[in-house]
Amino acid sequence: MLSLKTALERQGRVWWVAPSFPQSSAAWRELKALAAQIPGKVIREDARRIVLPGDGEITVKSADAPDALRGEGLDLVVVDEAAYCPADVWTDALRPALSDRQGGALLISTPNGFDWFYDCFQRGQEVRDDWQSWQFPTSDNPLIPADEIDAARESVPERTFQQEYMAQFIPDGAGVFRNVRAAAIATPQQRAIEGHQYQIGVDWGRENDATCFAVWDCTLRELVYLDRFTGVEYAQQRGRLLALVERFQPIVVTAEQNSIGGPIIEALQRDGLRVRPFVTTQASKMAIVDALALSFERGDIRIIPDPVLLGELAAFGAERLQSGLLRYSARTGHDDTVMALAIVHHAATVTRTNSAVGAFAR
Repeated sequence: MLSLKTALERQGRVWWVAPSFPQSSAAWRELKALAAQIPGKVIREDARRIVLPGDGEITVKSADAPDALRGEGLDLVVVDEAAYCPADVWTDALRPALSDRQGGALLISTPNGFDWFYDCFQRGQEVRDDWQSWQFPTSDNPLIPADEIDAARESVPERTFQQEYMAQFIPDGAGVFRNVRAAAIATPQQRAIEGHQYQIGVDWGRENDATCFAVWDCTLRELVYLDRFTGVEYAQQRGRLLALVERFQPIVVTAEQNSIGGPIIEALQRDGLRVRPFVTTQASKMAIVDALALSFERGDIRIIPDPVLLGELAAFGAERLQSGLLRYSARTGHDDTVMALAIVHHAATVTRTNSAVGAFAR
């Protein structure tokens, strides 16, 4: 109703976004049914768009193609099951699209841990004019019988019931990384502090992934800077990394060697950069992720409170393979910032414990 009101009365441009195409279908059916009552509307099934008198329009989209969510100015965006959309869909695509028209957003979701959606919910709990938030358990829905909720309580795990039926944000213990929020207290740095030593970790992007540079302050044992970007030519990526090296003067840069990483590393080494390659395999990824998770468990790591990083850490999970080994990956979205952090954390740990790495010291 809010979408129709915005499009009809304000001649506004509205998007309804769901995590995937199938999940968006229910909203599309309901919007079409409501719009059918409006004379003069045009329903474009192929584009999932409803054009209303006065040129207001509603388009239903999915978050599984983030690049398709960039660029347009919006008066309203409704994000359905927002917690199951990657953080960068909101931070990099949808939130900027609201700026031109001073648009608003309605984020609807079942909780999914302490992720970016949780951050938005917390803003709405503060005394401020630009955010409001609400929390309703399933029992507030008059269309669902109380005995159905009681039956669910007896048949699902308590954690699931609290999240799915009570709308409670459950701590991030179900993922690989715990105590992440407590660690997100590092102060961001824009350049080197005199007397501090730094390292940089690099996770190269591929077709649909972002490239990420993570800067680690070895003196404070903190992640102090992240640079994450997509759609940049490899020559420009090299230039961007060289500029970052100029600012922080790291003792070494550890960069992923897989795929396109090899040629870029060779080019950087020709540029005079001290680059150490890291080969990502299932075993090496498990080792560096386990080490990073242990640091979070012990509380001996601090990171900057970057919303994309926090979202990716919360969404990072483990799958048990038939071999019995674990395979780590993002349950939703990407893991570019996680891998850049894991690489630089591993490199910094090796530097502390292996004197042979002293050859890289200034």
